[in-house]
Amino acid sequence: MSRIGKMPIILPKGVTVSFNHSKIKVKGPKGELSHPLPSGISVSMEGEKLFVHRSDDQRSLKALHGLTRSIIANMVTGVSQGFEKKLEIVGVGFRAEPQGNDLKLSLGFSHPVLFPLPEGIKAEVERQTLITLKGIDKQLLGNVAAKLRSIKPPEPYKGKGIRYLGERVRKKVGKTKG
Repeated sequence: MSRIGKMPIILPKGVTVSFNHSKIKVKGPKGELSHPLPSGISVSMEGEKLFVHRSDDQRSLKALHGLTRSIIANMVTGVSQGFEKKLEIVGVGFRAEPQGNDLKLSLGFSHPVLFPLPEGIKAEVERQTLITLKGIDKQLLGNVAAKLRSIKPPEPYKGKGIRYLGERVRKKVGKTKG
C-alpha cells in the first residue's frame, strides 16, 4: 500500500465532508472545495477520520492513491486554515500596489503591468515590495504565484525581479575588462 495513501485524514471541528462515487466536497469556515475522484479510488469515513482506498494494485491506481489523499488533505487544510504564499520584489523603483481585484506592478518595463487575480485569491501588499497571496485552494494559489513570478523572474547578475520570500538566487560573475 501507499504509505501516504493509507494514512487517515483527521477532520478538524467545523469541517464537513460529503462524497459519492465520483466527487468529494469539503466545506469549512473559509469556504467550500470539490474535487472529482478518479475511477478505482473510493473514500470512507469512520468517526472524524477520512480514509482513501483503491480497488486493486494496478500501477496507475497506486500512483493515484497517494495523490488523491494528498489533494483531499490539502482541501481540508485549505477550508479550515487557508494557505498563503509570500513574494518579494527586488529592484530599484520596482513596486506593487493593489487596484481593486488586480495588482498593478511597476517592474522597470515601459508601462505598469496589471495582473488580474482569479476568484478565490486575495493579495495584500504589506510594503511596496512584499506581496502576500492568500486562498483556500493550494493548487490555484501556487499557479498564481508562479505566474506572478514569471512576469519578471530574478535575473542572475543583480538579482532583480520577483522571487518567493526566502528564495536564494545564485548570482553570476559579470564581465571583466580583459
